[in-house]
Amino acid sequence: MFYLLASGTESPYEVNPWMILPFAALLLMIAIGPVLLGDWWHHHYPKVSVGLGLVTVCYYFYVLRQPERFGHVAHEYASFIALIGSLFVAAGGIHIRVKGESRPATNVLFLAIGAVIANIIGTTGASMLLIRPWIRMNKYRITSFHIVIFIFIVSNVSGCLTPIGDPPLFLGYLKGVPFWWTLQHGWPAWVFAVGLLLAVFYVADRINIRKAPREVMEEQTAHEKWRFDGRHNMIFIAIILAAVLYNKTLPFLVPEAIMALAAAASFYFTPQPVHEANDFTFAPIKEVAWLFLGIFATMVPALDYLGTHAAALGIETPLQFYYSTGFLSSFLDNAPTYLTFLSAQMGLHHMDMDNPLEVAEAVARFPLEILAISLGAVFFGAMTYIGNGPNLMVKSIADHSNVRTPHFFAYIFRYALPILLPILILVSIFFFSPWRFF
Repeated sequence: MFYLLASGTESPYEVNPWMILPFAALLLMIAIGPVLLGDWWHHHYPKVSVGLGLVTVCYYFYVLRQPERFGHVAHEYASFIALIGSLFVAAGGIHIRVKGESRPATNVLFLAIGAVIANIIGTTGASMLLIRPWIRMNKYRITSFHIVIFIFIVSNVSGCLTPIGDPPLFLGYLKGVPFWWTLQHGWPAWVFAVGLLLAVFYVADRINIRKAPREVMEEQTAHEKWRFDGRHNMIFIAIILAAVLYNKTLPFLVPEAIMALAAAASFYFTPQPVHEANDFTFAPIKEVAWLFLGIFATMVPALDYLGTHAAALGIETPLQFYYSTGFLSSFLDNAPTYLTFLSAQMGLHHMDMDNPLEVAEAVARFPLEILAISLGAVFFGAMTYIGNGPNLMVKSIADHSNVRTPHFFAYIFRYALPILLPILILVSIFFFSPWRFF
């Protein structure tokens, strides 16, 4: 999420911790609604999301008397939807025709390329561009694990090398962290985490392909060739990313307007057969827009409460910063969570986060602490569907392509905890513990 926060997340008022309940309730509904409520949830989830969000809005308007807080939230949400929506439309106009008999080695190469691209066009851009080809190239044997591993690698972990890769790093860059700093210091952890995830996937995919109907695959895909249609949309993606990079230098809401115009032009100039080949509909972005409307509203008390009490948490070591930032980034938006713990880290050393020179000094003096916050925010965003914006979008696109995806709890307990978390723990041991190897 490339929206911008003008300052830290420290709140000047005390938030009642009971007001975190609407956020918890919305997460619970997102988790159990599709599984237990079925058609009711499918038809009424916008009402649930908006209703719970209004509880928080009314609290800030009429109890705290802080309506301006939601002025910032509204702008952040508009920026988020403008980015997600415009990239969804532009990427939806690109049809990468692939052979639907991808082998494990080909899949690993595709994911590795996606991991690199994510640092050039962002995890959101890479996810929107590559998820449809990923589904098509595995169409005869695709499983939930194919979608989950794509979210782990392309939508999250891979984007830790540049500020373009993931929103928390972009905010750090705006605060004064040098542009290439995360690449210089974070590449060993990137290679380690992405490499382990690719190795795990390769083993699982080797097992999967043995069960696939090879004769059917070869017969059905004999006529298929690799082809790239809709290349002109790469221009619109570049315009969208330029609007993100120059957000601070452009007038209010102009970046969002540029993104919207780029998306409209992309949709208009893309031939209908390309959209049909992609099974393009607006249903996935509609679902994400409604759900994140409620998430943006209801998570405000949690972020404000955290901002008020961050200094009292007793977090002092790189390992503590890594896990604290990571745990909250799994459920809260990782961008303001990153700023909260960056502010706490700066305050620990009596430095001002709003002073770029002091941020640069902190980066030079305490690189492990800053790196721990950065990687915790980026890596742990993959632990849940709501940890990072592209996650839920990828799931929605897969669902509308008739690919079975795990529900909220299955994603966490069947995949994130047994597969991703051990790798993230190894990252903490090798890079941030007192007995670290790097």
